[in-house]
Amino acid sequence: MPDPANATPHTAASRPQKGGRCALVTGGAGFIGSHLVDLLLARGDDVTVVDNLSTGNATNLTPHPRLTTLEADVSEALCALKQEGVAFDEIYHLAAAVGVQLVMDDPEAAIRTNIVGTIDLLDFAAAQPTPARTLIASSSEVYGKGSRSPFSEEDDVVYGPTTIARWSYGMSKALDEHLALAHHRASGLPVVVTRFFNTVGPRQVGSYGMVLPRFVAAALAGEPLTIHDTGDQTRCFCDVRDVVSVLPRLLAEPACAGRVFNVGSDQELTIRQLAEAVVSTLDSSSKTRFIPYTQAFPTGFEDLPRRKPDLSRLRAAVGFEPKLTLEQTILDVAAFIREGHTSHTSPGVRA
Repeated sequence: MPDPANATPHTAASRPQKGGRCALVTGGAGFIGSHLVDLLLARGDDVTVVDNLSTGNATNLTPHPRLTTLEADVSEALCALKQEGVAFDEIYHLAAAVGVQLVMDDPEAAIRTNIVGTIDLLDFAAAQPTPARTLIASSSEVYGKGSRSPFSEEDDVVYGPTTIARWSYGMSKALDEHLALAHHRASGLPVVVTRFFNTVGPRQVGSYGMVLPRFVAAALAGEPLTIHDTGDQTRCFCDVRDVVSVLPRLLAEPACAGRVFNVGSDQELTIRQLAEAVVSTLDSSSKTRFIPYTQAFPTGFEDLPRRKPDLSRLRAAVGFEPKLTLEQTILDVAAFIREGHTSHTSPGVRA
């Protein structure tokens, strides 16, 4: 990716004609971000991506005449864009520390990444000539231990003690949400908050604790699939291509501004069932093995026995229903890995 000083994002004078949109995607070289970039380019937008490649990968982005890329931290890139007088119609803020393992390894950096970048991003969006429609990507981790299940957007949130680093991620994303909603109330910034649940699909890597690519890689290699604890904990997995399809629709609906939406699937399965589905779909000879959390996370870890979203608000707003099956997602993740995409080794978490 080019240096910000040498990049040529779209200025007001070079904006596309005939009603074309200009979109900014932070974290656009990442797993979810790159799929969103594909979607925005396909619908005819001019897209600027900001990503420091700490967890993203430049190969996730295909060169395109309407794509501008900035390899930089969010705050640094926003300064450059402001100096250039760049204007955007839509902003998607996906840059963040990602993955339980990454947060457990360096919680302080993850907190800084998630909060400081969001503050600067919201200020930038509000200062646009016409305040940009802005999406802040949050996480189901905001619910913490959860007061009930399925998780609903207006539920109380319950966190574990500060001595368990895992909860710092959810707390930092909750602060992002408070910042976004405060901007909306104070200035009318048209901002939407999306709480992603377990998003899976091609381009996701297992280096940061993501379960599906780890399982698929092990199954392809004929190695044991490692399950933490008993494997009876349940999750709802949604393909990334279904997830990104709903994001522009939420921004396009004025009634969604100033609101929080769960985004994902509400079809539950246990981690043990997920492992069985991977082995079966890929016709693998792999077995499963179980390790306790104390072995996987020596610094201390708490997990949720169940994580299921209530999607009624999302369905009422835009009629969302996932289309891709888990089996298709597994096959596509396997194809991605077979192409030689294995893991991302950069230790950084800043975005």
